[in-house]
Amino acid sequence: MPEGDTVLQTATRLHQALAGQVLTRSDLRVPRFATADLSGRTVLDVTPRGKHLLTRIEGGLTLHSHLRMDGAWRVYAPDERWRGGPGHQIRAILANAEHTAVGYRLPVLELLRTSEEDRAVGHLGPDLLGPDWDPGRALDRLLAAPERPLGEALLDQRNLAGIGNVYKCELCFLARVTPWLPVGALPDGALPRLVTLAERLLNANRDRPTRTTTITSELRRPPGPPSPPSSTPAPSATATTPAPARAPARPRSPQPVRVQERLYVYGRARRPCLRCGTPIRLADQDDRPTYWCPGCQSGPTP
Repeated sequence: MPEGDTVLQTATRLHQALAGQVLTRSDLRVPRFATADLSGRTVLDVTPRGKHLLTRIEGGLTLHSHLRMDGAWRVYAPDERWRGGPGHQIRAILANAEHTAVGYRLPVLELLRTSEEDRAVGHLGPDLLGPDWDPGRALDRLLAAPERPLGEALLDQRNLAGIGNVYKCELCFLARVTPWLPVGALPDGALPRLVTLAERLLNANRDRPTRTTTITSELRRPPGPPSPPSSTPAPSATATTPAPARAPARPRSPQPVRVQERLYVYGRARRPCLRCGTPIRLADQDDRPTYWCPGCQSGPTP
């Protein structure tokens, strides 16, 4: 699921493939911009802004795209087969002599003047992975609606940009409150710590191929038979007390392999919590699947 960290990775791949190169092909497969031809123009840079992508092109143009739930950009070599989905899902093609970038299932794709980028992203709050990150401003925006459920407030990109549904669930777990707890009901000092943690988590995952929010020491043991308890050693044999016959050795139960879980609650419905063992619960919040642990997290629930 695209969130601020994965959008940054996508921007990096696109920038490496396109920036500084002249476009030899452009194809925008949306009705409004179907006739736009960017061939012959140089791509200047590809910049992420929260969960938005801004591809700036020579001549004062910006191609703005948003991945939402399942959009994707893929980069291919000239002779490489495209594997991002069927052809009818392609929304954009940008190619130069060395690479071809293909946008699949892009729900937002528009060509605008670079000077008018604020029209697309000006509403966003501070970017958790951007140079404008300002935790104080993000905190003020979250506190502006103290009655709002925390999960909804974290997803509102006007408060802080980059958090998606996975991080929403994980951050609420780490704060030990449910996503339905009003922002203003958080314990003193909890919201500033949560904002700081959000920035730390996204930065920790900015270069990881697989998102991870757990710490190494919290691992899951797959279910299996427990090892037999060690018996108390028998007293030493004496000259007058014969030693008992040695019992045949019992086969040792194989030790279960310890497995690193990458997320605390997201996608783990009905599985045991990594901390307390309580089954993880699942319900919708604002039409989004939301996971929480009823044993670790306090606050209202559906």
